[in-house]
Amino acid sequence: MPAYEIEIILNRQLADCLSIPVFITDTIGNLIFYNEPAEEILGKRFEDTGEMPVEQWSTDFKPLDEAGLPLPPEGLPLVMTLKNSLPYHKTFQIESMRGKNQTISVTSYPIIGRTGKMLGAVAIFWKSKKE
Repeated sequence: MPAYEIEIILNRQLADCLSIPVFITDTIGNLIFYNEPAEEILGKRFEDTGEMPVEQWSTDFKPLDEAGLPLPPEGLPLVMTLKNSLPYHKTFQIESMRGKNQTISVTSYPIIGRTGKMLGAVAIFWKSKKE
């Protein structure tokens, strides 16, 4: 793992202990970690994917809108948080790397350092009850 700010490291430590799925990105959207509960929904272990750019993870995990059409990266809560430094929430479908479709709800928030600098973003998500 490259050297990250302490706030990123602490968020990763917390995510590793949580029973809900968590995604963590740097400021440009590179996926730097997702936890074990996220692996179950996404269909692939983080150890197997490693860090990846937004262009890859936002299409590999195939987010879909209500009509089943691909949701562009800029429509994802995590990407909107990175762009605007604000929290966002959205419910949409995702096709996992195993080809399984499911509806998930995602809430994202920025990671702001003690100096006020944006350091990255976190998305927590869960299977929606709409299924």
